[in-house]
Amino acid sequence: MIAESFRQVGGQRLRVLHDLERAGTPLLIFNGIGASADLLRPLLQSLRAPVITFDLPGVGASPASVVPRRMRQIAALARAVVDELDVARVSVMGISWGGGAAQQFARQYPARTERLILAATATGQIMLPPRPGVILRMATPLRYLSAGYFKRIAGEIYGGDFRRSDRRAEQHVRLMSAPSIWGYLSQLYALTGWTSLFWLHEVRAPALVLAGDDDPIVPVANARLLVNRLPNARLNVYDCGHLFVLTRLAQVSADIDEFLAA
Repeated sequence: MIAESFRQVGGQRLRVLHDLERAGTPLLIFNGIGASADLLRPLLQSLRAPVITFDLPGVGASPASVVPRRMRQIAALARAVVDELDVARVSVMGISWGGGAAQQFARQYPARTERLILAATATGQIMLPPRPGVILRMATPLRYLSAGYFKRIAGEIYGGDFRRSDRRAEQHVRLMSAPSIWGYLSQLYALTGWTSLFWLHEVRAPALVLAGDDDPIVPVANARLLVNRLPNARLNVYDCGHLFVLTRLAQVSADIDEFLAA
């Protein structure tokens, strides 16, 4: 059962979701930009491994912080959450924007990182970019603030099933909660100027890279670059778009469980 609590860590009040009753090393998950932990509930419930995730400041139910953080500080905040839960070692997963935080955590805390999973993500600012129209739509949290706008652009920015199914967009809207403007801008700030390209080869943890073959936000070539730079990585590609973690939930969960148990 997924437990929910508020924790005071690193001078910040955070909403934390976790289930540490399951056997194995916990999986710490970083979500995408502006996305609350609630969007991860289907994945958290589907996995066999223990799980930990939290709302970043200004996202979901976590209040915004006055001073925005860089990626290194976000990794330190996540370590403080892990410490608060009395967990010594984790596997780390990052989805989209969260992939940057996961890579940073793995580099910053190698002794605390058992395995690394990167989904629909890239090496940061140095990557094969999306089309300019997609970049413009991702630059603001408007899709979280207007359900009608989200439905109009979902196919264009998320690809895959969202191109073909209005019902899929409607289901996703019901799970979404809007971040604060400051929280969203803080996450953009954390990523500005950040890249893992020049040090990713130093990350020795076994890695699983997951990608969608129709991802307008993070073209699949970025996943191949991650695999090329990581010394111990393999790639799984799904027949969907940016949100394949949700649209291909059963297969993705099975692949993650297999990787974590290996």
